[in-house]
Amino acid sequence: MDQEHVNVKTPEYVSLQFKLAGLGSRTAAFLIDQLILMVINIAIILILIFGMGNGGSATSFLANMSSMPVAIAIILVFLLNWGYFFAFEYFSGGRTVGKKLMGIRVIQDNGHSLTLLSSFIRNLLRIIDSLPANYLLGIIMIFFHSKHKRLGDLVGGTIVVHERGKRKARGVEKIIQSRGLSETNLHIEEWMLRKLNTKDWKLLKTYAERFPEMPFASRRDMTRQLAEILLPKVGLEVPQSVDAMENKLLVLYAIMRDEWEFEL
Repeated sequence: MDQEHVNVKTPEYVSLQFKLAGLGSRTAAFLIDQLILMVINIAIILILIFGMGNGGSATSFLANMSSMPVAIAIILVFLLNWGYFFAFEYFSGGRTVGKKLMGIRVIQDNGHSLTLLSSFIRNLLRIIDSLPANYLLGIIMIFFHSKHKRLGDLVGGTIVVHERGKRKARGVEKIIQSRGLSETNLHIEEWMLRKLNTKDWKLLKTYAERFPEMPFASRRDMTRQLAEILLPKVGLEVPQSVDAMENKLLVLYAIMRDEWEFEL
């Protein structure tokens, strides 16, 4: 079932094809995430035990079971176990640590990155998907649903897919490589990238695709205009040098391309 694919038509009328993540890869990712959470939960409990008076003995812990620190710890553990998935999936492009290691991610049904609302709904319904125990309901739904969706995916309007494969290098990508540029050259937070909309992406994509063939003078003029529009939106300063502007725009294109263009 891991080999099934789904075609998605975006609001921009672009057809994309994704390889669906099945029960095996999703379960492996979940187990990795649960292992991380278990270590953190144990650390919180140990801190609580040894942090409560009388040298942190088990007797003193039991004697103070009704104290405020215990209540706070319970709330903290609950928020951590729920918030881990919500925060990672929203701020890390649909990837928790487990999903990243397994090469899968959560996206919206329309092919775009998760919104705050879809991530919230998807993870809020983990409470139901985990019923009656050990995520049995969620496992059954993922196994039998044609798009491997659990209840949280159905209500949140999301799907889990494998990361895109490597694409053939285009003209602009060869230029990026020849300049020694990579996505690590710019540090842009995920939430900052969300300030860029479809119009911004189309401008940047057009610029990048025309970059190798543009006349020198026209390219520099377009670089200045685009840099002044896009770079401040993602919290980057506009350099004085046009060459530096070009490099930043090309790297920004490479970063955005991973969010807006998915290929197998």
